[in-house]
Amino acid sequence: MGSATAIMAQDPEEVETTPATGTEEEVPVLEDSSEAPIDDVVKKEIMGQRKVLEYQPIRESDIFWEKRIWRIIDVREKMNLPFAYPEEPFFKILSDAATKGDLPVYSTDEDGAKFKKRLSTDDVLSMLSKTDTVVTFDPETYEEKVQIVRNDINWEDVKRFRLKEVWFFDKETSTLQVRILGIAPMIDVRDNEGNFRFEKPMFWVYYPHAREMFARHRVFTMGGNTNATISWEDVFEMRHFASYIYKESNVYDRKLEEYLQGVDLLMQSEKIKNEIFNWEHDLWQY
Repeated sequence: MGSATAIMAQDPEEVETTPATGTEEEVPVLEDSSEAPIDDVVKKEIMGQRKVLEYQPIRESDIFWEKRIWRIIDVREKMNLPFAYPEEPFFKILSDAATKGDLPVYSTDEDGAKFKKRLSTDDVLSMLSKTDTVVTFDPETYEEKVQIVRNDINWEDVKRFRLKEVWFFDKETSTLQVRILGIAPMIDVRDNEGNFRFEKPMFWVYYPHAREMFARHRVFTMGGNTNATISWEDVFEMRHFASYIYKESNVYDRKLEEYLQGVDLLMQSEKIKNEIFNWEHDLWQY
């Protein structure tokens, strides 16, 4: 009996004890309230880390044919609605990068956009905001007071963009290619009574310098898939936008609207576009 008791006995240090259940409520561990909640399933960071491939180097002697084209992108067209997406409109992307100094912008003094005169940050800020003088009266003393009010340009006022590009034929690869050179937002100029006078470009952005930034900004796709990883660099490189030609390189350096109007202007724009593609087609014999 003594030996059996010794065998069945347990060491006090080896005895496992379990806490009583139902006696105390478990206190939930709260997350750090200093971090803002994520308005999504996961925190999406892939787009912000994207890189772009450099253009394939082209020798000057390989350019067999070249034509410069200027286009207009109207954000009110159905295909261009992502340009006016309220949460992140395309103009806001350009203006924010220009005011922070992350994106160099150039003057519009030369309509051909030669990218010679770079604008400073102060110059850009003066374009994006206007100062008005407002006269008010004190309701008690009836004294006149003059206040200076700053009005920032609303992104909804920018309805069109200019696009400068070069079409060329590379005889090394025997392909017709296009390179975008510049993008310029257009703003309406109005008189003191608010009547429309004319439209003018605000500044020019050199597109090759902006490709890296465009690749890190997501585009809202029309298909409804908000998880689509399409960037603004993809939109321009895949030509996923609607536009019409308003100028081509010519000996007079004039726009189509200087000698054409209405339907004739649009028909001439389509004619120029067809001539570019027909030129490549006519190179080959079947």
